[in-house]
Order: sequence, then structure tokens, then C-alpha cells
Amino acid sequence: MSAAIPVQSVPETDTVLVVDFGAQYAQLIARRVREARVYSEIVPSTMPVAEMLAKNPKAIILSGGPSSVYEEGAPQLDRAIFEAGVPVFGMCYGFQLMAKVLGGTVDNTGAREYGRTPLAVSRTGSTLFEGVPAQHSVWMSHGDACSAAPAGFTVTASTDVVPVAAFENDEARLYGVQYHPEVLHSDHGQLILEHFLYRGAGIAPTWTTGNVVDEQVALIRAQVGSKRAICGLSGGVDSAVAAALVNKAIGDQLTCVYVDHGLMRKGETEQVEKDFVAATGVQLKVVDAADRFLNALKGVSDPEEKRKIIGREFIRVFEQAQAEIIAEAGEHGESVDFLVQGTLYPDVVESGGGTGTANIKSHHNVGGLPEDLQFQLVEPLRKLFKDEVRMVGQELGLPEEIVQRQPFPGPGLGIRIVGEVTKERLDLLREADAIAREELTAAGLDREIWQCPVVLLADVRSVGVQGDGRTYGHPIVLRPVSSEDAMTADWSRLPYDVLARISTRITNEVPDVNRVVVDVTSKPPGTIEWE
Repeated sequence: MSAAIPVQSVPETDTVLVVDFGAQYAQLIARRVREARVYSEIVPSTMPVAEMLAKNPKAIILSGGPSSVYEEGAPQLDRAIFEAGVPVFGMCYGFQLMAKVLGGTVDNTGAREYGRTPLAVSRTGSTLFEGVPAQHSVWMSHGDACSAAPAGFTVTASTDVVPVAAFENDEARLYGVQYHPEVLHSDHGQLILEHFLYRGAGIAPTWTTGNVVDEQVALIRAQVGSKRAICGLSGGVDSAVAAALVNKAIGDQLTCVYVDHGLMRKGETEQVEKDFVAATGVQLKVVDAADRFLNALKGVSDPEEKRKIIGREFIRVFEQAQAEIIAEAGEHGESVDFLVQGTLYPDVVESGGGTGTANIKSHHNVGGLPEDLQFQLVEPLRKLFKDEVRMVGQELGLPEEIVQRQPFPGPGLGIRIVGEVTKERLDLLREADAIAREELTAAGLDREIWQCPVVLLADVRSVGVQGDGRTYGHPIVLRPVSSEDAMTADWSRLPYDVLARISTRITNEVPDVNRVVVDVTSKPPGTIEWE
């Protein structure tokens, strides 16, 4: 068995570490740092400080978290991190932990603050607050409060109930705020973060997606050498960009394998064969495995089991393709030892990898991989967010039709059927999905929403009336969402006339469907996909 070796986007430029204390938005902090054109990585709070410092970070950010600093078993941090000479910025829990460790006072005063809160800046010319209005709103989420700053720190902001809402120590290059500057609800939050990076830490904004392309091409060439690789091409943005990046690195050593698993949307296979090959010139092998996947999924309703089955079958099909590619190459052909995947950072995080976070769901290309994997993995996008992947695609010259395509999960419609997956149910969902996509495109809403999963509640039926007769049909769920990186999302407020057209067409044109509903749940608490 070959070890799974992920290729990581580790740049030679300055790196900021985001220490994750179980924060809901740790990934968003990392993304905001990258928006400031500074590379960032997330590390768990359980990582020893010596290991963090061994990464030679130019700055460290301490995330928020759900715990109280005095709670038994709450995440802690070695004082050495504040004495290493590395600039540190604490947010929310990270701010309180910094205050406590350095001798300040943090206690539960009952002064809880949640949501938008007026902030009063007392030092408008400070490192963090230069050019920021003295009064503005920020996003708070805390129970404990800092009532006294550590020695050597200057209090630079407060609220009506919290005397120390921000402090700064320019000499030690240590900074902190009680609120969440990374969320859009905090006015001037990105500016505060950039002030820390540029002014407090002295980092130059030089990281770009062009760096990613150059670095990954070099890393891929070093990893693959003269051997060959195959890439699982789904037709989605992630696998398309990963394939284009690897193709740039190793050229005809790469063969893309498109698995028609019967779980794709209407017209998807034809689009992959036409658009992607035309744009990149890659070698493409199409494998018809619809019957295989349907047989493997027969009788299975549990979403986790479905994901793992689909992941397992993907690998087995790739192994079959590997054997066929080697046979076709003849006796002088090189071995195919590498599998390229379009794994993204949110896939890794939600599968419980990388930061010590809980497993939300197994992504077919992370938690669903079999233990006896016969390939080494090449995952050039593993440290990137979706919007960064799109920028890499543009850097590589991929057409807009591919780069701006709405996300579609690797397991396909298999996880958009709540219940057992059958050919009849897939055909039904395919038609409903095609109608929704057609109407959203006609209304010019493709770029306004992140994606719109269409879900079939296969094990649910409801009473309806069609043609003056009673029906007992399935509901279809529309899940339009707006997001920046899929880590958080809100439901999209689509125009009522568009929703009406989609509903009318689906109930008129798709047999056995008599009801269309809209999911108006944000993420969290719900995920974007239903399964």
C-alpha cells in the first residue's frame, strides 16, 4: 500500500498561523488573512508552542472559542508564545486567554454581549485603530469579560458594559480585541486585521494565487517525477482546476478519468467531454459505471454510508482505469502511482482533519477513502477555499463556464436524495434540478447565489390535488444559498416570481412530484447539502 501524501500549498512567503480554539469562524479568519494577501494556515490549540514556532510564523492569531478561560478542561496556551518575539493578535476567547496568561483580569461579571454592539475607541491613532471611527458597531459573542489589561498594555476600546474591549502593546507586538473582526457584521473588521498584519507584524501583502500556481507546479513535479497520474474529473470547479494545475506541471503524464456514475445532473457528462477537454487538451478517459454504483447503493439510506460507498467505488473504478491505462501504454509505459483530487480546505475541516475539530460529515474524497488506497494522493488545492480555487482557475486560463460553475458535490445526486437511491428517483430529481437551473439562469441569478441544491425527499409523500384528483407525491426542496467559502452560508432571498415559475414547472412537468418547498435555514445550524 502506498501512503497518501497530500501536496500542500506551503509558500516560501510569510506565513500567519491561526490557532483554532474550537471557533465557529477559525477558517474565516484564515480566509480574511489571505484576502489581505498574506498566507495563513490553521493549527489546533493542542499543538505545542515549540511546534508552532518551528513553522517560523511571521505572526500568530488566536481565534475565538466556545469555552470560558476558567472552565475546567478549557483550551490553554503556554506563556512562551507571548515571549517568543512573534506578533500575536487575540480575538474573543484568544483575547481573554492572552489577558489571563499575561496577568490581566478576566471574570464572569454577567456582562454578556451577543450580536451587534457599539464600540467606543479611546485611542483612534493606535496601531489597530488608526483611521477607524471612534464609534462603530462590532460583532460580540462572549460571557466572560476583561476588566483589567495586563501590565504594559494600553486599553484602546471599550463598550457600555466591558471596560477592556481591546488592548495593545506595541513594544511586545501583542494585540487583542474582545469581538470578531473577521465577520462582516463587524464594521471595519478587515481594516483592523490588516492593521495588525501590516503595522503590528510588519508583513508585506505579497501572497497571490499566482504564487499558488508557481509553488504547486514545482511541488507536483517534485512529487510525481517521471511517473504518471490519473485525476478524477467530476466536471466541477475543484477537480477541473486541480486537473488543469497538474496538467500544467506534468503534461501528458496525466490522464483524467471521468466516472459516469449515474449520479450526475442532466447533460453533465456531455459538458465535461466538450468544455473541459477543449479548454485544456488533457487526455480524458470516460468510464461508464452507473450500474456499479446503483448496485452498491441498493437498499442504503444512511447519508454517511452512502458517502463512504461512493468514495470506495470511486477508488475501485480508478484502480480499474489504472490497469487499463497501463495496459494501453504497453510494456514501456510508466506505472500510474498518483491520484489527483480536488480536495479543498472546507472538505478537510468538515471531515475532522487538520484542526482537531469535530467530524461534521465525511467528504467522499477525505473521510470516505478506503484504508487500502493504492495511490499516493496529489491534492494541490487542499489548503484553498473555493473563491481562491476560482482565482487559480482564472490564472490558469480556464473559461468562465468552468471557473464560475456553481459547486456540485462529488457524490452527486446520491446525496440529494433523502432515502434510497434508485434509477427512477435519480431520473425524477434530474428533471427537477434541470428546471431549477434553467429558471435561475434565465433570471440572471447564477452569479447572485453560491449554489442551489435541489433535494428529493424520497421517503416522504404528501397529499396534493392535480387534474381534479387526489395525488400522493414527493416533495422537492430548493436550497438556494449565498456564501463566500461554504464554511458559513445564508439562504438566498430569491424573487417570488422566480420561485413561482420553478414550482409551477416542476409540479407540471415532473411526474410524481406535487409539492415544492424552499429551505430557509442558514449554516450553521444546517449544512448546505441535506446529506
